[in-house]
Amino acid sequence: MTDLFEVWVYLAEQPLLWLTVTLISYVLAHALFRYSGEFALLNPVLVAVTLLVAVLLLTETTYSQYFAGAQFVHFLLGPATVALAVPLYAQAHQLRRLWLPLGVALTVGALSAIISAFLLGVGLGLEHEMVMSLLSKSATTPVAMGVAERVGGIPPLTAVFVILTGITGAIAGLPLLKLIGERDAGTKGFAMGVASHGIATATAFQHSDRAGAYAGLGMGLNAALTAILVPTLLWLLTFF
Repeated sequence: MTDLFEVWVYLAEQPLLWLTVTLISYVLAHALFRYSGEFALLNPVLVAVTLLVAVLLLTETTYSQYFAGAQFVHFLLGPATVALAVPLYAQAHQLRRLWLPLGVALTVGALSAIISAFLLGVGLGLEHEMVMSLLSKSATTPVAMGVAERVGGIPPLTAVFVILTGITGAIAGLPLLKLIGERDAGTKGFAMGVASHGIATATAFQHSDRAGAYAGLGMGLNAALTAILVPTLLWLLTFF
């Protein structure tokens, strides 16, 4: 046991340990998802996060220690988001025709996400900082954290809300849209991107390239609109 502990101490000091653990967790989670026939509750992100949390708790590793080794994954969020422009370009001819319905859907979706989060937080009696942290939950993580910091929220807490929102959308999005009779891949993708950002967008790409492209569009536009709407709506509330 002493030798095993010494090996672990050595590995824990290596910068690539937690990057490797993160990648292995996701590979295992994705394999389980495929083996289960893509069962919604076994979403790869949800399972991988659960595995990582279990490992961190068992090894008594702090988040700062973990992030020091796994921050390369965080760095790749930016390039991955920009890369969504490729499938969007392939759908550009259709997007130009649909700018009006997409604009209406985007506005309604963004407003619904912000207002429902505010009402939920106030209704549950949450503290002001927690309510402010909840408002941008449907925007992608970097934007949501920036908005939270600007309006007096707690950025790390916002990141948690964003991840939970994304996982919920990835699990329930497609089944719910199927339940209400929606069949168009673009509509389903756009709805998931607006409501549940990048995690749901990854699920939309598993459905089809068209759904993924529209989800990427919804995610990007909702991030920009949320950054504008949250401070604006809070400013308007000061008059009441």
